[in-house]
Amino acid sequence: MSAMKRAVALGALLVGAAVGLAQPAGAADPRGLPPPLPPPAVETMAVEPGVQSVQLGVGKSVVIDLPRDVKDVLVANPEIANAVIRSSRRAYLIGGKIGQTNIYFFDETGAQIVGYDIAVTRDLNGLRATLRRMFPQGDVSIEGAGEGVMLTGTVTSPSDAQQAFDLAVRLVGTDTKVLNAIAVKGRDQVMLKVTVAEVQRDIIKQLGINLDGTIGSGNAVLNLSTSNPFSAYGGDLSGTAFTGTFGKVTATLKAMERAGVIRTLAEPNLSAVSGESATFLAGGEFPIPGGLTCDQTGRNCQVAVQFKKFGIGLAFTPVVLSEGRISLKVMTEVSDLSNENSMTLQPTIGGPTVTIPSIRTRRAETVVEIPSGGMLAMAGMIQEQTKQAINGVPGLLQLPVLGTLFRSRDYVNRESELMIMVAPYTVRSVAPKGLSRPDDGYADISDPSAVLLGRLNKIYGVSGSADPSRTYFGKYGFILD
Repeated sequence: MSAMKRAVALGALLVGAAVGLAQPAGAADPRGLPPPLPPPAVETMAVEPGVQSVQLGVGKSVVIDLPRDVKDVLVANPEIANAVIRSSRRAYLIGGKIGQTNIYFFDETGAQIVGYDIAVTRDLNGLRATLRRMFPQGDVSIEGAGEGVMLTGTVTSPSDAQQAFDLAVRLVGTDTKVLNAIAVKGRDQVMLKVTVAEVQRDIIKQLGINLDGTIGSGNAVLNLSTSNPFSAYGGDLSGTAFTGTFGKVTATLKAMERAGVIRTLAEPNLSAVSGESATFLAGGEFPIPGGLTCDQTGRNCQVAVQFKKFGIGLAFTPVVLSEGRISLKVMTEVSDLSNENSMTLQPTIGGPTVTIPSIRTRRAETVVEIPSGGMLAMAGMIQEQTKQAINGVPGLLQLPVLGTLFRSRDYVNRESELMIMVAPYTVRSVAPKGLSRPDDGYADISDPSAVLLGRLNKIYGVSGSADPSRTYFGKYGFILD
């Protein structure tokens, strides 16, 4: 009787198992258990006949269902990716480390069932979820590219693009492995108003006496011939000299003083899209002779010429942040030609000499964050240089009063101050009617007025009767206040 009960129970179990197997996928279990999950699907892309492309994350796996029984597996590099066979038609592909490899499956006849070209990249699922939470209104995607990552999609502001870039850098460890291809919807434009002002003052004083002649008579004759240079400045300011003769001695007095002021002012205005760079140069280029290019005879030669830029240069890169603030990277440079440290060359044998001037440069570069309409002032760039030299006859030049006849004094003092003021503004485009040209209202002067009165153009509005906002008809003149 007990044997019969055991047989009935075993039959009920078999019937229940058969019923469970016959249920469709996803149907509820009569015992209240959740339905079994289907194996995860893998996205593949055909790269060539019989070969599929698969992308895996490090430490991640996918399930592959094969169309027929597998007999042999070929893994090119098991360290990058490996294959685990669980049944005759199911395999697991597991990512090991970053790299690329391929895996091929063969049947019992040796024919290829399928091949997979596998690219193992960083596991970016967690970062994708973080980007979706941070930018719900944007469409930011991140994909692996070798050992680095690539950001794509669109955001609403440059600050969001920068935050996504910083987050990817934290994952990779360095910004050189992150390619930021995020586009910003409706990027703002920034106008930069720059004022570059420099004042330089030079004072040069030169005083020297040169003697030429003889003192004494008979066998006791002293010949005098002194020419004391001005070594601080590097030469005489002028050829003007005062000459006097005292007996047989001729004294030449060279006394000169020069004071000069140089004022440099530039006010460039530049506009650039947020995140892009803009440059400006107010100056020129001067030629520098290079090497020689000769023909086969070596006689007909040409001098290669290169050009070097100088003047007032500006380069800036703005990034509009939230709440109207602007992150600004600005670089300004003021350079001019100078005779100091110049070089004299003779490019060709027997040809003329060429003097190449040097470039005196003042440069400032900084990164700041200021609001739209704020002002950044880079001041305190003061330079003062003083040079003084005394040349003369040893011993005699140190005499209290008489030593003035045997020495020369050269004094040079240079003072300069550079100030740069930068004001960024977020701007919008303006209609053409809201702009005016510098030559609006300009009219050429007539010949009698130019010849008899020496005028260059017609002058209106001196008495205040003309209104620049009025519309004039006919040939009206340039308005001067």
